[in-house]
Amino acid sequence: MAIVRVALDARSYDIVIEQGALDRAGELLSPYARKGRLVVVTDTHVAAAQLPRLDAALRAANVTVEPIILPAGEQTKSWWHLEQLLDALLALEIERGDHVVALGGGVIGDLVGFAASILKRGCHFIQVPTTLLAQVDSSVGGKTAINTQAGKNLVGSFYQPALVLIDPSTLNSLPPRETRAGYAEVVKYGLIDDPDFFAWCESDGHRLLAGEPQARAYAIEKSVRAKAAIVADDERETSGRRALLNLGHTFGHALEADTGFSDTLLHGEGVAAGMALAFRYSARLGLCPQEDADRLTAHLRAVGLPHDLASAHVTADGAALVAHMLHDKKMAAGTLPFLLARGIGQTFLSKDIALDDVAAFLDEDRAAG
Repeated sequence: MAIVRVALDARSYDIVIEQGALDRAGELLSPYARKGRLVVVTDTHVAAAQLPRLDAALRAANVTVEPIILPAGEQTKSWWHLEQLLDALLALEIERGDHVVALGGGVIGDLVGFAASILKRGCHFIQVPTTLLAQVDSSVGGKTAINTQAGKNLVGSFYQPALVLIDPSTLNSLPPRETRAGYAEVVKYGLIDDPDFFAWCESDGHRLLAGEPQARAYAIEKSVRAKAAIVADDERETSGRRALLNLGHTFGHALEADTGFSDTLLHGEGVAAGMALAFRYSARLGLCPQEDADRLTAHLRAVGLPHDLASAHVTADGAALVAHMLHDKKMAAGTLPFLLARGIGQTFLSKDIALDDVAAFLDEDRAAG
C-alpha cells in the first residue's frame, strides 16, 4: 500500500493506492459513514463490475450502501443529470456532514464532486476511481465540473475530496480502449517535467497496458505523486504551475467538441492527439526539436492512441477548431494560453499565441498527415 498526501492545510487528504483496496472498503471507508450508511454514486457499467465488491465490503463492516446509478458516458456530465443527482441526494436526506462516494471514472468523479460542492453549500465526498484516467488524474486535485453546450468543463468548482481510494484491480474490467485513453494522462506527466518517466513509458508502457500489476502500481503512484505536488503548490491555478497539467487539453477539448463529446473520441484520446499537436506546433515555432515531437507521435501511434486529426476522427478545418477553443475556460482578456514544449520534459505556458496561426497549423498538419 502507498499513501500520498495532498498537502493543502485544512483541505489536506490522503490518496490510498492498494491492490484489492476495494475489498477492504469496510475498514477504509466506515469511519466516513454517518449513522452506518454511505451513499454511493456510480454508473451502469461500474455498477455491474464493481458495486457488488464495494457493497459486500461495506456490509461486512455494518455499513449500508445507498446506491444512485446514472447512465454511463460523457453525456452524463450535464445540467440535467446534475439536477437528477441533487434531487436524489436530497431525497436521501444528505446532510453537510455526510460523505458521498463517487465510484467510477472521470465523469462520475467530476459530477459527484460538483454536486457535493453545491449541495447545502457543501457536503463531503470521497473519490473511488475505477478507470486509469481517473486514478492518475481526474480524481486528484479537486477540479469538478459539468459540460455545457458551449464547451467542456465550463461550469464547476475547485472542491477537494476527503479521501481518494485507488484500487488498481478495478482496471481489470476496463476495455482496452479505456485503458489506452487513461494511459495518455500517464504519458503527460513525463512530457511535463520528467523525461526519464517518458522514457519508462516508451520502454515499459506496454506492460501497464497489458495489465501487469507492478507496472500499473508504479505508473499510478508516479503520476499521483506528480499531480499531488503540483496541486499542493498551486491549488487553484493562480501561479501558473498547475496549468501545466492541461498539456494537450486545449487542442484536445476542441477535438472532443468537433466529435460531439461522444464515444467517437474519448477524453484521453483527445488529450493524446492534443499533446502530439502541441509538440508539433512547438516544433513548427522553432521551440522544440522536431525529433522530440516525432518521438511522442511515434509512441502514441505504437500504443494505438490518436496522434493527429485523422486518427482522432476530426473533420473540421483549423478555423472551426479554433472557434471551439474560444470557449476554453482559460481565456483571459481575449487571450488563450497554450501549453507548449521546448522538448520532452520541458512544458511551459505561452500567452502570446495568435489563434489564426494555430488554425493555419492545424490545416497544414492535416495536409501533412
